[in-house]
Amino acid sequence: MLFDPLSPDFARDPYAAYDALRAQGAPVWDAGLGLWLLPRFEWVAAAALDKRLVRSLNGVFSADDIAAQAKAANWHDMPHHSRFVQFSLLDSDGPVHDRLRKLVFKEFTTASIARLRDETAGFVASLLERAQGEIDFVADFAAHIPGHVIGRLLSAPDADCAMLCGWSENIVQYFDIDRSDTKKALAENTAAAFYEYLKALAARRRRTPGDDLITRLAAAEDAGALSHDEFISTAMLILMAGHGSSIDVMASGLASLLRFPDQMARLRADPALLPVAVQEMFRFEPPLPFFHRFASEDVELVGRAFPKGSKFGLLYGAANRDPAAFTDPNRFDIARAPNRHLAFGYDAHLCLGNHIARMTMETVFGQLLARDITLLEEPIWKRGLSVRGPKALRVRLT
Repeated sequence: MLFDPLSPDFARDPYAAYDALRAQGAPVWDAGLGLWLLPRFEWVAAAALDKRLVRSLNGVFSADDIAAQAKAANWHDMPHHSRFVQFSLLDSDGPVHDRLRKLVFKEFTTASIARLRDETAGFVASLLERAQGEIDFVADFAAHIPGHVIGRLLSAPDADCAMLCGWSENIVQYFDIDRSDTKKALAENTAAAFYEYLKALAARRRRTPGDDLITRLAAAEDAGALSHDEFISTAMLILMAGHGSSIDVMASGLASLLRFPDQMARLRADPALLPVAVQEMFRFEPPLPFFHRFASEDVELVGRAFPKGSKFGLLYGAANRDPAAFTDPNRFDIARAPNRHLAFGYDAHLCLGNHIARMTMETVFGQLLARDITLLEEPIWKRGLSVRGPKALRVRLT
């Protein structure tokens, strides 16, 4: 079947394509992407739980095979990108993944994130004061928030947050399936600049330690708990993973409320529903709808055998609209319960930032819904398989 994530039709509504994939009744091979697509909730959950399915190519293929695959996918000749982006906590497995995750886990607990709530609320309030009249909700409002919140976590100065956000976009854009040489150069040059910035920031924190993640990562490197490259890649990942996806879900969340005005009215009438509503925003339009896994050995999965090295596409966006897992899945319901969605991943790779993401969303929409909001133009959605969110969302705020 035709599955074209770069098409404008898929950008407007990927869920029709996901429905068609589920109707096949078996994993679907996509020769263009070179992987098996898993569109059902139970399949995605099973794959995420299966320790034989891994993120890293190491141990699955030989070094020569990995190099050949990198060249074929245009991932080669990117020294800084290879060191700090292509290897990370997200793309590691087993003991390496567990060690790196443990080093930063306490920074993302509910208790740790609570200390950012008041400052985030003040920053959102100041943005809303300036957001009057006709605006692009993405560029004029949402894009400013994640960099500030994560910047506080990393101890980056406020003046640098806009630059860091731009760098994050430059690097993350190369993860989707359209990897041109121009995008490649942008990603590599940005990774190099980001590296120099983080080295300088770490040096300042070593001279003047603070209560922040960079200080603690630098101390862990000095103690031998992680390597220099692991320090840099972890700091980069925290900013990149939290930046684009947070902007996307803020914009798609507002788009959903505007598309379903009865649900917006319901939420305004009962603000206590906000935490549940935020979970539904993530389920309905997950900002990261796709992740891959490789079979580290011959495996039997979803009723059939796959050889070592098989690549699987875990379609979280499809799983979250699976009628076998959710009643009336295409209905946006701010009081949906239960809501066991997969927007934050699952098991070992459950998103570290899920608490900070939900806190930010609750803060934003808690203030935003006090304003009158009018949709001026239909959203323009991003193209691709790895991200989901509006590129632009024109609204009037009064």
